[in-house]
Amino acid sequence: MVDVDRDDAAPPEGSDAPAPLLRMEGIVKHFPGARALDGVDLDVLPGEVHCLLGQNGAGKSTLIKVLAGAHQPTAGSIVLDGAEIAIPHPVAALQHGIATIYQELDVVDGLTVAENIFLGHELDRGGFTQRREAVRRTRELLARLGHREISPSTEVGRLSAAGKQVVSMARALSHDARVIVMDEPSAVLDAGEVQNLFRVVRDLTAQGVAVVYISHRMEEIRQIGHRITVLKDGRTVGRDLPATTPTAELIRLMTGRTVEYAFPARPGVPADAPVVLDVEGLTLGTTFEDVSFQVRAGEIVGLAGLVGAGRSEILETLYGARRRTAGSVRVHGRRLRAGAVDAAVAAGVGLCPEERKSQGLVLDEPVYKNITLSAFARIARGGWLDERAERAAAREQVAALDLRPADVDRAARTLSGGNQQKALLGRWLVHGCDVLLLDEPTRGVDVGARSELYALVRRLADAGTAVVVVSSEIPEVLGLADHVLVVSEGRVVHRAPAQDIDEHRVLDLVMEGTAA
Repeated sequence: MVDVDRDDAAPPEGSDAPAPLLRMEGIVKHFPGARALDGVDLDVLPGEVHCLLGQNGAGKSTLIKVLAGAHQPTAGSIVLDGAEIAIPHPVAALQHGIATIYQELDVVDGLTVAENIFLGHELDRGGFTQRREAVRRTRELLARLGHREISPSTEVGRLSAAGKQVVSMARALSHDARVIVMDEPSAVLDAGEVQNLFRVVRDLTAQGVAVVYISHRMEEIRQIGHRITVLKDGRTVGRDLPATTPTAELIRLMTGRTVEYAFPARPGVPADAPVVLDVEGLTLGTTFEDVSFQVRAGEIVGLAGLVGAGRSEILETLYGARRRTAGSVRVHGRRLRAGAVDAAVAAGVGLCPEERKSQGLVLDEPVYKNITLSAFARIARGGWLDERAERAAAREQVAALDLRPADVDRAARTLSGGNQQKALLGRWLVHGCDVLLLDEPTRGVDVGARSELYALVRRLADAGTAVVVVSSEIPEVLGLADHVLVVSEGRVVHRAPAQDIDEHRVLDLVMEGTAA
């Protein structure tokens, strides 16, 4: 790693260092069946860019949601300016001067810049909105951020991603924010926009604002950060680290887990196994480009990478939910129409999406309806659904998948995460699919259910199904897949048999974005 020249001074260290503006001490957060945070400590100095690192699932998002008032901690304390505070809801966080800018920007495209900035705390007098005053203050905030060119009356939907981010920052400053959390702020920006983001961040810290900066891009951390805190498995494993800490040391801290992964044995894919899925030059605008790979009958191919790398979008494009802009997808040698889900399903392609509750399941419908959803045409008799046949087909899958409780009339909403995932898999087993696309199949699933799902996916592959799996948990990809593609910023930067690559190497590739 080449050191990056820095033109901003770090906050003073040692005895001359200022007292922390923000301290989070011993933060614990329990969810049903899971301990997301287990005594996390974080302290941030005024005028500092404090970088928060950790793999997906390390607890970063939960920690910032606690700070933002979206989650209530089970234990621990938050101290601001030397006084312990409570943050019972997001409005309280803003009242304390703590603002969060999420990776998915929360601006309203149909409103103007000024309306977005003062949304929820509109300026009014006597019950009447002060539009002229809002415009004046918006100009002041945009000038403070160095973006006088943005008009307060411009509709936000007409701005670039970088412009929308500036609006989010201005909204934070409109609340007199003293602490701003930025979650992967450069994920949607090009190189020039990233440099402008850094200029804005430096201007903010020069005014004494503390910035908590979450990123997986090491070159950014070296350029903009002062200190680093590393999380792993909901715990603080590295504190008060300088931004110049070697990448190898940071990766060592980020890896190593308390959760044991019980993966089924890999029998190996016969050399003469037929190619079921053939992807060549697949491109989706600027989201990802030139993705090519093959999956043989009985093979599991894993896509490893970070959130925002384009992995989910690749699966959705294969499935036809997104319309590819270049390239081809073939199943058993037959080319699929771009952007046609019906064609993909007819060809034997099934998708279990990342957000199973919002994208996969009809939560208030019974289990049997969810399992037979893709097979209505086959189950119908004379144009009418045969509920007896539906229930029989569902019961067969419930028994085969050991879905619990084994009640096909139970609402899907009442199932655990692992059993909801089994219901989705059962849907494609009823339909019959040759290609199964799994996006984050074990998200929100407890350890025991994970092992069951791993064994189930391997059994499907052993039966001849071609499987593509995306997971943010690198050990899961390496343990489950036969072949691994490492995806970084929309490009496949490495491909290898799973046994020939380890977690450290994958992290090195995705954090540095170096093709190999």
